[in-house]
Amino acid sequence: MAKITVLDGYTTNPGDLSWEGLSRLGQVNVFDRTPANQVIERAREATVVLTNKTILDREVLNKLPNLKCICVLATGYNVVDIDAATDLDIKVCNVRGYAAQSVAQHVFALLLELTNRISDHAQSVLNGHWGYQDDFSYTLSPTIGLANKTIGIYGFGQIGKKVAVIAQAFDMQVVAHHRHPERDKQAGVEFVSFDDMMKKSDVVSLHAPLSAENQGIINTESLNKMKQTAYLINTGRGGLIVEEDLKKALVSGRIAGAGLDVISEEPPQKGNILFGAKNCIITPHNAWATNGSRQKLLDEAVKNVKAFLEGKPRNIVR
Repeated sequence: MAKITVLDGYTTNPGDLSWEGLSRLGQVNVFDRTPANQVIERAREATVVLTNKTILDREVLNKLPNLKCICVLATGYNVVDIDAATDLDIKVCNVRGYAAQSVAQHVFALLLELTNRISDHAQSVLNGHWGYQDDFSYTLSPTIGLANKTIGIYGFGQIGKKVAVIAQAFDMQVVAHHRHPERDKQAGVEFVSFDDMMKKSDVVSLHAPLSAENQGIINTESLNKMKQTAYLINTGRGGLIVEEDLKKALVSGRIAGAGLDVISEEPPQKGNILFGAKNCIITPHNAWATNGSRQKLLDEAVKNVKAFLEGKPRNIVR
């Protein structure tokens, strides 16, 4: 019977889902979290290891002689030393596309909070401010309609495509910057250069994977190309943004606001330079984490394990 270890199952399944599908495939040990100094001990006997954010580097992998497959409970697999896994003939698989709908939903949750200030108005009502208004309604500041505004989507994979569809439902114009515009063309979407996207957009939403080429692509130079009334949304990776530059742009009013689900260090054990910045909303990297998305992630991970054990591995990253 295969021995399967889940090193950090809590974020995928904090208790509202079931590990039963995985348990049918072998002897399963599930740990909510695994400190770095306990990874080898917990995974030593495993044939298959599932990890989300627990790092499996060369030093660790060299001490896991029974390990034959790593299933990453995510799309990104940078927590695994792929070169070391290849050298040791360990298969590595991931799960793609499981959170496209929930992340796209979160993009507009952030954007609508910035444009409509729902939480501020709700708190104002609870504080009794509505009761002494001269009129039947009031606003704390002008609310912004999305219709006829332009959204620029940086990266046009599955999430970017979902964002485009929702934006079109709001009667927004959609432009995008993407490596493969011909391959991924979509009705009503105009592909433009990065600079044109930054200049034309009333909203810029980031969805490209982080790479050496786009590290810090949102910086003073690119922010200065944006409209003063524009908003920046990032549900991609924190490293796409130079956070010091974004704070300056927010404080100075160079752009109207930012909604971020990702930052440079997660969790931010010593805070973050953007905490408290003007018109900046930050959520704890939970855009992906709806119940439906986590169930899909778990289901696909189980399929990955099953396929490997049957000698037909799927979703291999290299």
